[in-house]
Amino acid sequence: MSTRVDVEDIQTTTSEKLLALVLAGFLLIGGVWTYQRIDDEVRDAVAVEDVQPSPADQAGLQRLDVARARLDAATQARAAARDNLELRREAYRTALDAGRQAPQLERAYEQAQARFRGAQREVATAQQAVASTQPAADRANDRIDAERERREDRRALFTFLLRFFLVAASVGIGYWLLARLRRRGSRYFMVAVAVVAYAAILALVFAADYITDYVDPLELGPLVLSLFGIAATLLAFMALQRYLARRLPLRRVRKRECPFCGYPVRGTTHCEGCGRASVASCSTCGAHRRVGVLHCGACGAL
Repeated sequence: MSTRVDVEDIQTTTSEKLLALVLAGFLLIGGVWTYQRIDDEVRDAVAVEDVQPSPADQAGLQRLDVARARLDAATQARAAARDNLELRREAYRTALDAGRQAPQLERAYEQAQARFRGAQREVATAQQAVASTQPAADRANDRIDAERERREDRRALFTFLLRFFLVAASVGIGYWLLARLRRRGSRYFMVAVAVVAYAAILALVFAADYITDYVDPLELGPLVLSLFGIAATLLAFMALQRYLARRLPLRRVRKRECPFCGYPVRGTTHCEGCGRASVASCSTCGAHRRVGVLHCGACGAL
């Protein structure tokens, strides 16, 4: 058995409020987990790191790698040739300082000089090869980076849309449930309040998450979030006032009060508080009808 009462007249108990708070907490735990899980699932679905270059780009990158490997090898060979040249030169100079003829040391020194000059030429050739292959490799890297950035943007967009859908669905279901239970005058109204509270907190998390991507939290982040919260609260307050403006006259009539000012009506045709008419003729049957009621008491017309 259920008792239909006006929502504004429902006196919720401390236990009901506590249960609503607990329900909102558990809903928030699941909502935040789902909110974060969306990002993980999208990251797995939209890969960014494994961008495969085209065959032409791959060939350009391979040519650069080969040229760099050749340059590394040539640089090491030149260093070894320089060390050998210095060693042969010191040996030949020592023999000359001692006044000895050392034709073998002289030939070894000349051969070391020739090898060092050859190593220098190989380094110069390898440097030219790197310089010639670098532009094509740079263009290939630019295309790869652009593709990676495009995938990153697409992943971020998918994550944003799914999270926005989660928040919008939570808010929509919460307010739909609130309106439905309010209209029915259900004692489960606090369940709808818990859902709305969860949806509001989740929306706040969503707004703070994405506002900080574009605004420095240490500079304008709190201000932007504050302005957003103020605007949302004012809009909700305006909507509540409109709802109360529709509900208040009927509630006052049910309590035998003037629908305009709330002053008690004592069987008169005009309010003793504001002077406005409290009784009018029904547009369907012409019988007397209290101003503010939904149906005529004589014919039942709206």
